[in-house]
Parts: sequence; structure tokens; C-alpha cells
Amino acid sequence: MLRIQLDELQRTIEQALLRAGLGPQQALQCARVHASSSCDGVNSHGLNRVPRFIEYVDKGWIDIAAESTLVSALGAIEVYDGHQGIGVTNALFATERAMEMARVQGVGIVALRNTTHWMRGGSYGWHAAQQGFASICWTNTESCMPAWGAADCRIGNNPLVIAVPRTEGPLVLDMAMSQYSYGKLQTTRLQGQPLAYDGGYDSEGRLTRDPGAIEASRRILPTGYWKGSGLSIMLDAMAALLSQGLATNQIDEIKQGSGTGASQVFMLFDPRQLGGAAVADQIANSVADYVQASEPAEADSRVMYPGASTWQRREDNRQRGVPVDEDIWEQVQALARGD
Repeated sequence: MLRIQLDELQRTIEQALLRAGLGPQQALQCARVHASSSCDGVNSHGLNRVPRFIEYVDKGWIDIAAESTLVSALGAIEVYDGHQGIGVTNALFATERAMEMARVQGVGIVALRNTTHWMRGGSYGWHAAQQGFASICWTNTESCMPAWGAADCRIGNNPLVIAVPRTEGPLVLDMAMSQYSYGKLQTTRLQGQPLAYDGGYDSEGRLTRDPGAIEASRRILPTGYWKGSGLSIMLDAMAALLSQGLATNQIDEIKQGSGTGASQVFMLFDPRQLGGAAVADQIANSVADYVQASEPAEADSRVMYPGASTWQRREDNRQRGVPVDEDIWEQVQALARGD
């Protein structure tokens, strides 16, 4: 595994996106999200995703000239149409707009329809939390997982993000409704490693920890079995309902790559409008400290709150360089050069 300094990683991704036709501001915003995702240990939606994003741009599946437009405004909730524009810039716009609303009334909800893949959902939770906002965000996707008890894919992995601000490092949960996302399967396969836990079924219908076998069968396992399946279905229904956009069954009909046509929800809360920033920090600290004081079940292990390992990994990779897959790094360098 090769290590690249974060600044170089971001510059290279930015240059590749500029060559793909993105404007300077678009390329910078997207490069920051991709590079920071890899820095945080999520290469699957960071560097690794850049070639596919550019492929979708070249095919016309992502309209790089499109911008989100207001559909309706109803007090605490606004609905926007993303016009199949860039998923990252659409999601950043929705997050920022929801924060503006929350600054005034304590809560801001933006529902976004007809957008494209937002890459790492946690990016928007971190972005909000580092500016003092709590958030609940989610997206639906195309079918990529069987409902509990089914053999064929009819539900999405529909990532959910929950973030709570904290001075010493936010609490951030970023999880798909599958035990492992397809991005994690790819990353683990490229590393030549098995999964730590059963992640899905092979072509014979047997539970397996082989990421390649699960990718081939497309039978990923819902988180919590029937619970993850049920939550996925409800997140899909709520995203489509609030945005008046497409549900998974309708996204499946588009057939323009992963996430195209997705519906998303961004719920932002300003703790300063409630008990104040100091009280919010005290609450978050009490939760994090109490959890981390748990007695480990295994020797030489630590119990951590959501986001703690990401925070530590980020600091380590900023100092030592970001680990990248050499083949994919070469692909992105070639895209940056225009080869």
C-alpha cells in the first residue's frame, strides 16, 4: 500500500476532475470530499471512486452544468431538485442551506430529489458537526440488497448519517443498511483480505466472508438481518416522501449507474438555539466518556464511540500520508495528465 500526502492527493484528484470538465469550484469541492474520505480511511468513496465518477460524467449520466433548484418551501422544510447534477456539490448545497435555516429557527430540513451519488455520506455529517450543528441525513439508492428472506435485490443499502458536535471530536455515525457496503467489499478484496464477519452469501446461498464472492452474487447481508432490511425500506419511503422524488423501485428503472436519481434528506439542528454550545458539548462529552470507560471484552482492545477511530485515523494519515491502492492511484494520475 502506497502512502500519498493529503495535499498531493487532493491536487491530483482536482486536476483529474478539471480535465473531466468540472468548473474550478466544483472540482475543488469534489476533490476535498474525495481526498478527505480517503484520509479518513474510506478509499471506496474517496480516491477509488474518482474513475467511476468521471466515467459517469463522460456518459452523460451526471450533468455537471446542473444546479439544485427550489421546488417548494414550507417553513422548516425546503424541497430541491438536483437535476441529476453532481451528487457531492448538491449534497454540500443542501447541508449549507439546512444550516442557514437552523441558525434562524433551530432546525432546517432540506429534501433533495433527482440527484446523483453523494459519495461518502459521513462527509456531510462531519462538515455540519465541525461547524457546531447536529445532523441526521440519509439517501436512498438503487436496489443492491435483498430484503430479508429474499434471494433477489429489491432494496438499497440506503446510508444513514447521524452527527453530534463535540469540541474534542464529533460523534459521527455513518452506516449503510448492509453489513458491508459494496465499496468496503471492493477495498477488502483489493487488499486480499477476508471480511471480519459474514457479509453476505455466495452463489450457492452460503454465508461467507469472501468479499469477491459476495460482489459476484450481489447478495449482501442487511445489518441486523431483518432489522436492517426494515430500516432500509423505511428510509427509502421517507426520502421519497419528503422530497417527492423517486423511491428505489423507480430509481431501478433509470439504469444510469449507482445512485442516479436518488432522493436525500438533510436534517440540521443548531444546539446553540437550544441549551447552548457549552451544554451541547457537555452532553456529548458525557456520552463519549461513559462509552469509552467500558471494560473491554478482549485484552488489548478499546471501546470507542462512533467517529473516534475516524478522528484518530485522520490525524495519523495527515502526518504519515494517505494509504492508497497503487493501481487506482496510477489510474487517477493518468486521468489528471489527460492520458
